[in-house]
Amino acid sequence: MPANAPTNRPATAYFEAVARLLAAMEVTDANGGGIEVDIATDDVAQTIRRVRAAAKKIILIGNGGSASIAGHMEMDLCNRVGVRAHVFNDPPVLTALANDHGYESAFERMVRLWAEPGDCVVAISSSGQSENILRGVGAARERACEVVTFSGFKPDNPLRARGDRNFYVPSCDYGEVEVAHHTLGHYLTDHAAAGERTRP
Repeated sequence: MPANAPTNRPATAYFEAVARLLAAMEVTDANGGGIEVDIATDDVAQTIRRVRAAAKKIILIGNGGSASIAGHMEMDLCNRVGVRAHVFNDPPVLTALANDHGYESAFERMVRLWAEPGDCVVAISSSGQSENILRGVGAARERACEVVTFSGFKPDNPLRARGDRNFYVPSCDYGEVEVAHHTLGHYLTDHAAAGERTRP
């Protein structure tokens, strides 16, 4: 997979590039239809509030840097929004499942154990191709969960076709995609904590 591209750009140029990527973010629905970013983020924030009101939970899955983003969102969802949120990053459990059954099935198994109808699963993958994330989403569908995906790299990556709301960052640089995903996660939790947004 592509790695972070070395850069000798000035910091301001890098920040401007990330800002352009955020502005270029695309969102699609379960049928591949385009959705305006403001509408899609409102929808996801409303889903978070619905999950909280129904005493359901948000499950977040990701690998590496995406696991870090998932963990940060878990913290904000629990602490700021007051909704039950959970990641599967506990090393003993994750390594046991990976060792005994293969890493590609670890999240799938955990989602099947934890997820219930009415929960929401947030799946984060820069490439959108990680097998364990795709299988975790498949398990979420089996459990009648709503699914939100964050991805990047190729516009036809498989994860982008698996969610009810699919946020896509048009870049093949891990760092840029991860910064955009982290910003999106912050916005969604801040928006959910603030309550309904009045559109102009």
